[in-house]
Amino acid sequence: MLAPPATGNGHAPLASAAPSSPVDVAAAERAVADLLRALGVPEGSEVAANTPRRVCAALAELFSPPAFELATFPNTHGHGDLVLVRDVPFTSLCAHHLLPFAGSAQIGYLPGSHLAGLSKLARAVRCAAGGLRLQEEIGQQVASFLDASLDCAGVGVLLTAEHQCMTARGAKAHAAGTVTLALRGALRDDPLLRAEFLALAVPGRR
Repeated sequence: MLAPPATGNGHAPLASAAPSSPVDVAAAERAVADLLRALGVPEGSEVAANTPRRVCAALAELFSPPAFELATFPNTHGHGDLVLVRDVPFTSLCAHHLLPFAGSAQIGYLPGSHLAGLSKLARAVRCAAGGLRLQEEIGQQVASFLDASLDCAGVGVLLTAEHQCMTARGAKAHAAGTVTLALRGALRDDPLLRAEFLALAVPGRR
């Protein structure tokens, strides 16, 4: 179960969409076993015997990203230009189909009085991706969290992901990618700063 990360600044912590109570692993394994039987998997097979345990272990990992503390440092040299961390991988579970979607995040901000620990920007994405999610929610949550926690001039979060619910079933749009954008402050309102962020963040425009 994910423990809410501490921000140390009074702002609301970033939280995953993991359940609010501990997962009942035994009940989850029984449910997966029932599902496999309903799908015609032979009783007594290796799959029937061991897949419920493997499935629940995999889901527990995706539902429980590690807690983190957003470390910040005084911006003693007055750095005010864009800080961008690129190609941060993430994996989540589609809230509509329980199928994975995976991709990368580009996270940028315009510093104010404090700078963020760079690895913590990646951890913020991983935390927000935990549980059953929509891609749009992940980007907006990360952007709002960083905007409030850093008290910065602007935040941009661009996510690109491939959704198995769209590529492996339904439309079967193989290799199709979904791009979502979440902007705050000057990176939303200033056309030049917005263009700078997109030029650095959008794959193929670097």
